[in-house]
Amino acid sequence: MSVEIEESAAAAADRRHPEPRHEPLVFERSGEGKVGYSLPPLDVPETVAIAPARLRAEIAGETEISEVEVARHFTLLSRLNFSIDEGLYPLGSCTMKHNPRVNEEVARLPGFAAAHPLAPEEVSQGALELAWRLERILAELTGLERVTLQPAAGAQGELAGILMVRAALAKGGNPRTTVLIPDSAHGTNPASAHFAGYQVRELKSNAHGTLDLHVLEEAMTEDVAARRLAVPNTLGIF
Repeated sequence: MSVEIEESAAAAADRRHPEPRHEPLVFERSGEGKVGYSLPPLDVPETVAIAPARLRAEIAGETEISEVEVARHFTLLSRLNFSIDEGLYPLGSCTMKHNPRVNEEVARLPGFAAAHPLAPEEVSQGALELAWRLERILAELTGLERVTLQPAAGAQGELAGILMVRAALAKGGNPRTTVLIPDSAHGTNPASAHFAGYQVRELKSNAHGTLDLHVLEEAMTEDVAARRLAVPNTLGIF
């Protein structure tokens, strides 16, 4: 006899993401006599090449905890953090490695670091004004009418951009079918195009690791909706 049990989506989610519970400190889990490891006896003479004066004595108050408790403790703590395995994390390595260090310093100023995303508008006017000024500067630099600061990072910005391309072309009556992407592109580039419903055509790089203009010219057809270029590209070439 078999019994089938249907599990609701909500119940499954609760099972994967249990409610956070109090987890004691590893020192609180400590107990006298617990052993975290067990090594076999030495089969060679025991010698210490470090001078006795440089050796540290036993640490007072050191934890005594079993190996399985250590594994369970830190695994549970890791599940309390946001995990890229269980949710969207739209931040790519390209976004990080090209950020000037002064940007990181400015982002840590209390006015930014302490700003809450759900703070009411009347207490967020400074941040909103700065965002508006930045948008105006970027629009002037690029020649665009408007610029959005909504995407949180590069991969999310890619998707927003290609969705806007599709919307603009669809408004004209033909969203087209293909996006051109160099073979040196970041993996999120073709992914964003596919998410937007496009086919991807890969463009081969030349011997210098840059886009071959002859290849690009041959690929440009009436079916092309957009082409994706990264500066610098994934090889670090401008």
